[in-house]
Amino acid sequence: MTSPRLVFLDRGTLSPGTRLRRPAFDHDVVVHDRTAPDQVAGRIAGASIVITNKVRIGADALDAAPGLRLIAVAATGTDVIDLAACTARGITVCNIRDYARHTVPEHTFALIFALRRSLLAYADAVRAGRWQAAGQFCFFDHPIRDLVGSRLGIIGDGALGRAVGRIGAALGLDVVFAAHKGRSVAGAQGMGPLYTDFDRVLETADILTLHAPLIEPGPHGPGTRHMIGRPEFARMARRPLLINTARGGLVDETALVEALEAGQISGAGFDVATAEPPAPDHPLMRIAGRPDVIITPHIAWAAEEAIQTLADQLIDLIEAFMAGRPRNVVAGPGAGS
Repeated sequence: MTSPRLVFLDRGTLSPGTRLRRPAFDHDVVVHDRTAPDQVAGRIAGASIVITNKVRIGADALDAAPGLRLIAVAATGTDVIDLAACTARGITVCNIRDYARHTVPEHTFALIFALRRSLLAYADAVRAGRWQAAGQFCFFDHPIRDLVGSRLGIIGDGALGRAVGRIGAALGLDVVFAAHKGRSVAGAQGMGPLYTDFDRVLETADILTLHAPLIEPGPHGPGTRHMIGRPEFARMARRPLLINTARGGLVDETALVEALEAGQISGAGFDVATAEPPAPDHPLMRIAGRPDVIITPHIAWAAEEAIQTLADQLIDLIEAFMAGRPRNVVAGPGAGS
């Protein structure tokens, strides 16, 4: 019997120091650091198992791989995969879960602390000689705010949003979770007193942080793309910080630039963008040099401990599938397991 072929399309998206053990079954493996869109079909042809992190796999590419049985996504989000096409072809798709429950919340608060206390702005000023020019023991060029007593509005109540809420409560913030956009708390079955109307969160939060998936609008609802846009910025009466460590596209980035320039928000910390890497003329790059903005290159997930947990879970999932016990299935045979 021919050994199954395992193809990893973008090993370069995991850090070089990450240990990726070989699955405990006979197999052939082909590892690519990166894969361009026009290379996908050729590289997965003949594969039984494909691993991808950010390389898109659509129906056309799947047609070139009749022997493909499993796509293991080295991430939680599966928007890079045509799930309907996989289901139609009997291909199982599984993903990684809960590996980032510490690293993303910690990065979220790193952005919050740095922006509320203007840490990068002051560090830049010191390097530029401002301390000597001030002629005294300190200077006050940028705002500094404590966190205690501020309202933290969280949009997204999954594992990451809830972890952020626990840290916020421990730091003395008033933590509120937003109900689904467009749905009143009274009409949201099961949400109860733990949730606050979406618009009310926008109006009263001092800090807003996003932890929701990117869902395109469709027959089942409006989705989450551009859930924060011009109308939402106009409601932000307390000029909050806006933090996005979730997905590019949740925020209308052009409206974000306008909101900063108009003073509707006091700052922004973004780890994600609609295009990664963003082009030089991308809206986020236009504001990256502002003292009230921090842009990081999609690294909230990337603590060494988190990436190693992801890599270990990835191989665990492949081994479980080959043993007839698929886990974390999002599409295809065994979905929901």
